[in-house]
Amino acid sequence: MTLRYELLATDGAARRGRVHARHGTIETPAFMPVGTYGTVKAMTPEELEGLGAEIVLGNTFHLMLRPGAATVAELGGLHRFMHWSRPILTDSGGFQVFSLAKLRKMDEQGVRFRSPVDGAEVHLTPESSMDVQRALGSDIAMMFDDCTAWPATHAQAQASMERSMRWARRCKTHYYRDAVPGDLFGIVQGGMYDDLRLASLDSLLELDLPGLAVGGLAVGEPEPERLRVLETVVPRMPRDRPRYLMGVGRPEDIVAAVLRGIDMFDCVMPTRHARNGHLFTSTGVINIRNAAHQKDPNPVDPSCACYTCRNYSRAYLRHLDRCNEILGARLNTIHNLHFYLDLMQQLREAIGAGRIDAFARDFMAARRSEPPVA
Repeated sequence: MTLRYELLATDGAARRGRVHARHGTIETPAFMPVGTYGTVKAMTPEELEGLGAEIVLGNTFHLMLRPGAATVAELGGLHRFMHWSRPILTDSGGFQVFSLAKLRKMDEQGVRFRSPVDGAEVHLTPESSMDVQRALGSDIAMMFDDCTAWPATHAQAQASMERSMRWARRCKTHYYRDAVPGDLFGIVQGGMYDDLRLASLDSLLELDLPGLAVGGLAVGEPEPERLRVLETVVPRMPRDRPRYLMGVGRPEDIVAAVLRGIDMFDCVMPTRHARNGHLFTSTGVINIRNAAHQKDPNPVDPSCACYTCRNYSRAYLRHLDRCNEILGARLNTIHNLHFYLDLMQQLREAIGAGRIDAFARDFMAARRSEPPVA
């Protein structure tokens, strides 16, 4: 175990901390921009660093298919391949397999499916997922799990969770079989059932992993159920290890999870929304495609200090979007990622100052409901 978590301050259940990884330090709470194919869409690594990103997420499933883990390893690992010197977390491929539910065949050994790239049969197992992540050289690798669908019966969720826990043991054995590039995190599963979530957590605690994630959320469940799962599981997670909530990415959801003790987040929402013209602001989300912005000389958010808001109007961004100009996607992405990373900085400051409840209350009160896509 090389990764280390340093707890700096608490405010209620919220935690201000620092993760020390092989390729650098991550201030928490932290948001990880998603670099599916070894790139955060439309962004250079230097731009990401300038926005305050300290860690990015790479996608094991997609990099395994293109260009292939062996190719990345031959070219010096994912850090060198994508020109990113800071920490990288790689997911295991489990969620992508979950999204292929109608096209996959799952058994105790792993999952078989047809590659969406060339149609070739792929067999992904706990061992092969670990091999890919070791070859990529990520600082944090994730165990290969069976992401439980929602809704699921107790019996279905139990079978899925128990399979994930058997796979977790195989992942640890295979990942740590010799010198490793990073560390392995476990993933708590169990659907919406408290007893299964706690049983999953107990099983993972026996493995003494350097960090734990809560998986199987943001798969369609109502918000009250998601928050109940966090309130059940997170207080029982180790105080001296980072806690990662996978795939949950609305700003409101991030704030709610930080209040409940989560340290790390990832989501494609800021970059995907940017490409679809949805921009985050201090008072909610605007749809830059709406006609109301056609002649609007104002920035996306007058209170935002990002490059986009300092230099461009809503009218210009709408024009770029309507013309399908690449610059529009870039400027929107710069703004949305700045919003997310700045939100994390504000959360860290609020926890350190002992005012997280007031910050969360004011943040939630200012939000408007997201507008429909034009």
